[in-house]
Amino acid sequence: MTFLSTKWLRVGLAASASLVCAALFAADKVTEISVTQPKDLFPESVTSLKDGTIILGSVPGGVYKIKPGDKEVKPFISREGNGFTTVLGVFADEKANTLWLCNNGPGILKAFDLTSGSAKGSYPLPQGAVCNDIAVSESGTAYASDTAGAKIFMLKKGAQAVEQAAADPLLAGIDGLAFGDKNTLYVNSVTANKMLRVDLGKDGKSTKVTDLKLSGPLGAPDALRALGKNKFVQSENGNANRMGGRLALIKIDPKTNVATIQTLKDGLLATPAATATKGMAWVVEGKQDYRTGKNKGQDPTPYKLYAVKLP
Repeated sequence: MTFLSTKWLRVGLAASASLVCAALFAADKVTEISVTQPKDLFPESVTSLKDGTIILGSVPGGVYKIKPGDKEVKPFISREGNGFTTVLGVFADEKANTLWLCNNGPGILKAFDLTSGSAKGSYPLPQGAVCNDIAVSESGTAYASDTAGAKIFMLKKGAQAVEQAAADPLLAGIDGLAFGDKNTLYVNSVTANKMLRVDLGKDGKSTKVTDLKLSGPLGAPDALRALGKNKFVQSENGNANRMGGRLALIKIDPKTNVATIQTLKDGLLATPAATATKGMAWVVEGKQDYRTGKNKGQDPTPYKLYAVKLP
């Protein structure tokens, strides 16, 4: 049974986890998963595999996995023993069998085996950097956004330390990043409500940063995941610029530097995470305001995951 089944799933966390329910509808309608445990999940990032597996990163630490056809949402990488403090981005690189993860306090880019969850490497960013999200090039270079420093760092395949790949005032508030083609990285700014183009040279470093023209306003854009050449899904948290969380399809014309925004699902709570697999775009409501904001102390569950069939 897959996530596109018309049946109801009952989903439970392993060991101490309680009941989790998933309501799955027809393939041409929204798929919804409601997670009630763990209560301190607070997902900030999501990634996925080609087979439909969904991987969630938890801000307090830890990584969780939902396999297609499985009746359980299972812990994948434990917060204990892995030095997790605040986990932001997670990104699956199936080609290298690696799950990349952004940990903060301090900022560190971490690598784990995508199959076993065992640690493969830990690569500190410069002091003060906030490692937010990750994208991987065709050559296997991992790029990480630094939200606090308006920079992008890169870790080349086989390297033991990160290098600065880009630094520009236009990158202020940088969050999500994804490749449009092998030499072009697109990024968004969660604070400036912008999308930017970063052209890369042969050494993998930035040669130019361009502010894109948008077809409409953005509301605190966060995750950015590639669907193919110059095509992406993006999640937005919502703000005064554009109220409410949203899942959007982004198409970029590299000749005109125009980003066309198509709403896939609107009217959500703050949605920091998005991914796409098996023709479906997934978005996650993170409930971060129940952790540190106005709703702190209240029960944040259920955590909602929604899927929309890609046009």
